[in-house]
Amino acid sequence: MPLSAAAPRPSAPEAQAAADEPIGAVQPAKPVARRPVVRPVAADEAPDGPPCPACGTPNLPGRQFCRRCAAPLRVREQPAALPWWRTVWPFRRRVRGGSGGRGLRRLLLVTVLVGLLFAGFMLVPFGRYLFEDVRDKLGGTAEISPSAVSASAAAPGHPASAAIDGLTNKYWGAPALGDSLTCSFGKPFRLVGVVVHTGVSKEPQEFRRGARPIGADLLVTTADGTVHEKAVTLNDKPGQQTIRTGISDVVSVRLILRDAAGQGEGRPIAVGEVEFFQRT
Repeated sequence: MPLSAAAPRPSAPEAQAAADEPIGAVQPAKPVARRPVVRPVAADEAPDGPPCPACGTPNLPGRQFCRRCAAPLRVREQPAALPWWRTVWPFRRRVRGGSGGRGLRRLLLVTVLVGLLFAGFMLVPFGRYLFEDVRDKLGGTAEISPSAVSASAAAPGHPASAAIDGLTNKYWGAPALGDSLTCSFGKPFRLVGVVVHTGVSKEPQEFRRGARPIGADLLVTTADGTVHEKAVTLNDKPGQQTIRTGISDVVSVRLILRDAAGQGEGRPIAVGEVEFFQRT
């Protein structure tokens, strides 16, 4: 069987000449990624344990992480959801057991509750007053007549009853300053206003001839015995003058004369008419 011819070897001078030639740039080789090595499953990793919560691969009970995806096998228990009031400062912070924050939180809660109770105690009377005042302005009014009237003093011919008879040409005559007129009512009512007619007449000339009050104190007594005092300034002119009150459960009203104009010898201080109005 014939043998193939072998490649001729270079002579010694040619090999020496090739070795003396300079070496040029060489292109680097491309890196080759290592192929993954499949590790065989050992006997202790047999699929007979609880499954992984992430991928479902069975794992032995003693393992901490999944043998396939490395997910933690022991999931931490999530804390319970906080109630809505625990999400508001200063109660939204979770306090570790044994720390002093729990006591501080309770102290803040008690302080807030006491503050709310105090604010409610202070604001309830004002709120009730505002509510009743709005009702007075939106509601209607009607005149109410006293069931009894009396005076601390009266000039001859000018009794206290003349102040509530509905006539302005008749009047209660007070002999001096400090005298008072008291009107009582049969049942409590909401007094929204008092109308006072001063002077001996509504005619301007007759009005100037007599003495008339220009200052008085209005004392309103309620069913529980509370007395509401109001200083009143009256205009020195004929006609009605309205005094707004807004007081509930009124049982009596007392008018005390404090100042007057046109006083003289034999001139009693004239109060022509006093009218009372309730809310309807």
